[in-house]
Amino acid sequence: MSKNQPQKVLRPDWTEYFMLIMDAVATRGTCLRAKPGCVITRDNVLLSSGYCGAPSGAPQCDEVGCLIEEVKHSDGHISMHCRRTVHAEANAILQAAKNGVEIKGGTLYCGMTPCRNCAMLIVNSGIKKVIAKKDYHESLESKKMFDDAGIELLILNPEVEKYDQQSG
Repeated sequence: MSKNQPQKVLRPDWTEYFMLIMDAVATRGTCLRAKPGCVITRDNVLLSSGYCGAPSGAPQCDEVGCLIEEVKHSDGHISMHCRRTVHAEANAILQAAKNGVEIKGGTLYCGMTPCRNCAMLIVNSGIKKVIAKKDYHESLESKKMFDDAGIELLILNPEVEKYDQQSG
C-alpha cells in the first residue's frame, strides 16, 4: 500500500459510540452507590444527557452521604435505595424538556435497566428504544412496563447490577 493510499478507520458502531459517551457522562455523577449515565438520541444525533446527582443547589451524596431509605415494591419485597439523587434517565429527560428538545421517538442509552420511576418517565416521554449496558436487579416492573408500552429494550451485558443494601 502506498503512503498516499487512504486507510479505512475503524470506528465504533452507533451503539458503541453512544455507550462511550454515556460512560463519559456518568463520570459527573455524585451518588456514592451508583454512577450510571444516560444519553438520548434520535436518528444518531445526541439530544440530551444526564447523570445521577441531587437536585441543583442541594447537597450531593459525595458531600453529605447517601440518603438510604427502604422502598416497598408492588410484590411486597423491600429494598434499600438512595433517595437523595435524581437518576440519570430522569435528568436526561428533564434536560431535554428544560431546553425544548423533543425526544419523542428517540433511543435512550443507559448504564443499567431503568428503575420503575424512570421507566414511567421514559414511556410518557415517547422514547421508543432503551439500550442498557447491564441489567438492574430491580428491573422486573420496568421490563413489563416497556413491553406493555411497545418500547424495545436491549440489554448489552447479562451481568446484573446489584448494590449492598446497607451501604451508601
